[in-house]
Amino acid sequence: MTVPFAILRHAATAWNAEGRLQGLTDIPLSPIGEAAARGWRLPAPADRWRRMCSPLLRARRTAELVRPSAPVTIESRLREMSFGVWEGKSVAQLRAEGGEVFAAAEDLGLDFHPPGGESPRLVMARLTGWVREIAASGAPAVAVSHKAAIRALLAMATGWDMTGRQPLKLDWTCLHFFTAHGDGKVTLDRPNVPLA
Repeated sequence: MTVPFAILRHAATAWNAEGRLQGLTDIPLSPIGEAAARGWRLPAPADRWRRMCSPLLRARRTAELVRPSAPVTIESRLREMSFGVWEGKSVAQLRAEGGEVFAAAEDLGLDFHPPGGESPRLVMARLTGWVREIAASGAPAVAVSHKAAIRALLAMATGWDMTGRQPLKLDWTCLHFFTAHGDGKVTLDRPNVPLA
């Protein structure tokens, strides 16, 4: 069975504005993020689908604000990738401090593994189980998640190994439509759909 789903990234936080890795650090939305999420509306047909979100505060609050009347199910597998000891730092800072060691870690693509964190490949493994459940349920869903998790879905859908440029640029203020397959695979249907 195949079932459509859509996913969007949470609205902005103060750490987003500062370029800091958030990972599992539970940062709230900034006032700018709150205002943006209040103005977002899900396009059809996602506006009628069941709703899910990551357990992290920034995703939960975004899900509440996008369409306040709809109930939201918390789904832990939608959480952000853990950046371990690198959380709170910017990529620029890590590159400056880590030099060649950090550059070599970045070159690992799907196996990029922050100390004390998780790799994109591990994120893909947990998302595969969630995708299987979406397909088995037969019920379309719209989810609020995080940048690294959505990039992992993009990698699953396109075969991108997370080295080099993304196969397409995702707009983090848009909704991205995928299809869930019973074997845990995903296909990308319509990226970058505006939140009218």
